[in-house]
Amino acid sequence: MKDEIVIAEALNHEIRIHAAVSTRMAEDARKAQDSAATCTAALGRTLTVTALIASDLKKPEEHVRVRINGGGPIGTILTEGDGAGNVRGCGENMQYYAVKENGHLDVGRVVGNNGTLQVSRDMGLKEPFTGTVLLRSGEIGEDFAAYFMESEQIGSVVSVGVLVDTDSSVKAAGGMIIQLLPNASEETIVQVEQTAARLRPMSETVDEGIEPETLIHQLFPDAQILAHKPLRWHCDCSKEHFREALGALREKDLTEMIEEDHGAEVVCHYCRTRYQFNEAELKEILEQKRIDENRNR
Repeated sequence: MKDEIVIAEALNHEIRIHAAVSTRMAEDARKAQDSAATCTAALGRTLTVTALIASDLKKPEEHVRVRINGGGPIGTILTEGDGAGNVRGCGENMQYYAVKENGHLDVGRVVGNNGTLQVSRDMGLKEPFTGTVLLRSGEIGEDFAAYFMESEQIGSVVSVGVLVDTDSSVKAAGGMIIQLLPNASEETIVQVEQTAARLRPMSETVDEGIEPETLIHQLFPDAQILAHKPLRWHCDCSKEHFREALGALREKDLTEMIEEDHGAEVVCHYCRTRYQFNEAELKEILEQKRIDENRNR
């Protein structure tokens, strides 16, 4: 079953649904971050919701960025998604493992709930729209539901899950957001609440091979499918990008790299790709920095 996002409306166009299969994306993220199972679940859930939010963006270059820090062992989780279905993300400490007494992965313990969830939408305007809420549980789904209600005043059901196999790989992952539209009636609100109460875990649904479109129609028979969108893990880092980042350093720092280290290694915190800069390249960066600074005086 391929990764994808399906967008639909239902209940007389009074609700909007975003549903995703994100198994391959979550597995690619696990490989890139070399993460322990509980951190794999935490990052996979966050990436999935990030992708669902980003699926409403109109242009490929528009972005959604999410930052979560609940004071837990994983530290800060950062994720990004764009209008073309690309997502990437990372956590500070991806090696922490925790389970509950019932044997399920304890994502809430890894993330923590003493902190905030921040969502920033960059839609090409002067300033991105940014909303921040306090974390509720650190389990991700409940926290995003609170964000939509408190920051965007949209009643939402958020279900997201990652099933990690015995070999630590991602066996199944997916997510769903059900949101009330402004014209939603009381009857629709009650129906959505009833549907939410009987929702099964998304990871189980995906593991059984149920496609997002099929699931949407199972829950809402009158649903009209609006779009199928791609979803994939993708990091667009490059040596040129990090060359620019090095050029933003202080002249003193660049000089130390040249004279003491005779080179530099930069590691992308998303995909862990390593970029090497030799002494000659650093000298070129320093010289260009001096030229630019003199030009701007």
